[in-house]
Amino acid sequence: MGEGKILIVDDEKKIVRLVKAYLDREGYTTLEAYDGITALDLWRREVPDLIVLDVLMPGMDGLEFMREVRQSSMVPIIMLTARSEEADKLVGLGLGADDYVTKPFSPRELVARIRAVLRRHRLGAPDTASPVREGPLAIYADRHEIKVNEEEVALTATEFAMLTAMASNPGRVYTRGQLIQLVQGDIFEGYERTVDSHIKNIRRKLGEKARDWSFIETIYGIGYRFVAQEKA
Repeated sequence: MGEGKILIVDDEKKIVRLVKAYLDREGYTTLEAYDGITALDLWRREVPDLIVLDVLMPGMDGLEFMREVRQSSMVPIIMLTARSEEADKLVGLGLGADDYVTKPFSPRELVARIRAVLRRHRLGAPDTASPVREGPLAIYADRHEIKVNEEEVALTATEFAMLTAMASNPGRVYTRGQLIQLVQGDIFEGYERTVDSHIKNIRRKLGEKARDWSFIETIYGIGYRFVAQEKA
């Protein structure tokens, strides 16, 4: 059974009711909002464990809502988007969304995604007392923490799991599909394309703290690998 508090944000009440029904059945506690302003207030008051967020809403849309949340929180966020909203998906992932589901969607698939994202957020990587270190980068899996030059770097659960998997096996080349399997356990249609967005986010966040270092190398036509290297 599920454990956690889920905030569902969508201006279509029938979608909120449908998602709520499935999550309630799985044992999750649910909160409902039909616009971004109300959702922002609920998020601040109730501190949910995960947010299911529609992109297109009147007033404050999902992307604006996400910008507000990401100023102070890395709470997991799963976007709901229409199939034609490719640009919004990329912007949302760039803002720090953990995953997205396209409408129309299977409620069972959404529940599976929620479970996977919550699992990544809570577990991160296998516990170890020894951090993974490379130059100025330190990964503390036991406390789900990343530091560069002793400054903490805020990664989403997906970004953390992806970086940790690669850094634990430097030099190994991972395909996009393998990275998905490592961090999620299941491959959903269209998800492989999001790996590039997550890698881009990781590079940007690490680069803000250590501009002279590059940790992730693109292997064109295959995927990515973590590279142990000397300072540039």
